[in-house]
Amino acid sequence: MIRILYLDPESQREVATDFDGERIRVGREGGNELVLPYMEVSRFHAELSVGPGGVTLTDRSTNGTFVNGQRVFGKQILQPGDRVGVGNCLLAIYTAEQLQQIAEGHDYLTGGAMGAQPTYPAEFYDQAAYSPTGNTAQIQTIDHAGSLSQVPSHLAHAQGTADSLPAVGPGIAAPVDLKRRVHRRLLQYMDLKTYDMKQVQEEELRGRARELLVDIIGELEQDIDPRLDRELLIKEVLEEALGLGPLEDFLADDTVTEVMVVDKDQIFVERSGKIVCTGKSFTTHDAVRAVIERIVTPLGRRIDESSPLVDARLKDGSRVNCIIPPLAIKGPCITIRKFGKKSLTVDDLVGFGSITPQIAAFLKKCVLGRRNIIISGGTGSGKTTLLNCLSAFIPSDERIVTIEDAAELRLPQDHVVSLETKPANLEGKGHFSIRDLVKNSLRMRPDRIVVGECRGGEALDMLQAMNTGHDGSLTTGHANSPTDMMSRLETMVLMAGMDLPIRAIRDQICSAIDIVVQQSRFSDGSRRVTHVTEVVGLDDDGRIQLEDVFRFQQRGIDADGNIDGEVFLTGYIPSFVADLINAGLIQDGSLM
Repeated sequence: MIRILYLDPESQREVATDFDGERIRVGREGGNELVLPYMEVSRFHAELSVGPGGVTLTDRSTNGTFVNGQRVFGKQILQPGDRVGVGNCLLAIYTAEQLQQIAEGHDYLTGGAMGAQPTYPAEFYDQAAYSPTGNTAQIQTIDHAGSLSQVPSHLAHAQGTADSLPAVGPGIAAPVDLKRRVHRRLLQYMDLKTYDMKQVQEEELRGRARELLVDIIGELEQDIDPRLDRELLIKEVLEEALGLGPLEDFLADDTVTEVMVVDKDQIFVERSGKIVCTGKSFTTHDAVRAVIERIVTPLGRRIDESSPLVDARLKDGSRVNCIIPPLAIKGPCITIRKFGKKSLTVDDLVGFGSITPQIAAFLKKCVLGRRNIIISGGTGSGKTTLLNCLSAFIPSDERIVTIEDAAELRLPQDHVVSLETKPANLEGKGHFSIRDLVKNSLRMRPDRIVVGECRGGEALDMLQAMNTGHDGSLTTGHANSPTDMMSRLETMVLMAGMDLPIRAIRDQICSAIDIVVQQSRFSDGSRRVTHVTEVVGLDDDGRIQLEDVFRFQQRGIDADGNIDGEVFLTGYIPSFVADLINAGLIQDGSLM
């Protein structure tokens, strides 16, 4: 027989469980002998084997199992006094022999690696108090001081304790367990779901919640470190209860371009093209889910087990992608692509070094000259930003229809119709895709159509629109080079379900697309336009022929680790230059 003790993270009470058997599986689902029903625990997290040599622990999880703060790799024999970290639970494991020795007064289990061990009444260790039958666990809840409440070192590092966190303002930041406790009590006093947010102003709701938090902290005063920053604690709990939790500060930080929540304990941000860990965390996975709900619900979107991923946007236009279990193994995951408070212009991109003045001038003439342009690039390369900048060159007297999954484009013109896709409702109805919107836009008398991104069958409709009087339209696509973009377009057209020969598809592409602008993200975090390429036509073998007008040539990496290179004119003159001259856009024969 072995006895397992663990601290219930929700009630902060200790549970003692006895097991008879040579194998005890630990996990959050019902097939395990010891069920720990918490998101932080894997479905089948670990296994305990009982033998003559004691108890052997085997880690079966992706999140890791820890003994005295050190991660277990494979198997490890547990020593008397070891503390086992399984997700957000801390376990102590005793064999029958160890329990008997403790009951007899032996103290060799005290003062272990985790500090002072729990001291329980002698009858707790008396095996006669338990009469387990087979593998049926006998459970006793223990409610007294001095126990397993000590946080293991690996959790303390992940969550932050009062001693490990830096001072903020007049005091130190609150540990996660205290924030979780205050947050839970706030929800008990104030059921936020009962408030009609349309009738209650957010300022009024925050004021009421703040008053309650002041009272709650007063009630817990004897348990709070006197050095703790009370105002910071109130701010953080308020943001988690009513706002976006620890993400609020990053969204307000203009130096942050992307926010990535890996799980409740890991939040990363991108600054200057570099991804760094913030050290911030949510109190629970449920808190992350609550933030996701606050983002998607006002947009009429939903996220649940039947629809575990969603694209959305924040009030400022920032793009959000959320994904939850069972697809996200570690817990709810959020990715936010921030949009700056100020819309960037081509001049800004020139200042950043993302585009040269010569390319900017040429692309402006292409937009004014109603050339069809596709911006190609990888994820996070800056395609949407460049699309927004080029779309700003469209004359203000033209009617523009923009089509996006999540509305991000912010055009300065007055006559802009913005369309956004819609997911299906609970009955699976009401879904409107980009392809549906592209088809509908043709009935809206657009002068230009701007599609945020082509990634499927809508590419065929976009090409047909470009070929039927909607010259000067723009879109983006994922590809690593202009040549790859042509192959991607062929594949996307085939995804439309039309049984078209490749030759016909290529003819459509060549007659529709004039220019491919390749945007790339480099190892130093910089984003640059690396190619401006004309789609010339089909060669004798029926392949799409491309010619670079501008090309970026990398020379190497400088002493600071930055990419060193330059953009140069290849000498190729685009076939549509005569059209630009006739339109009065080029006066002296120069491309710029």
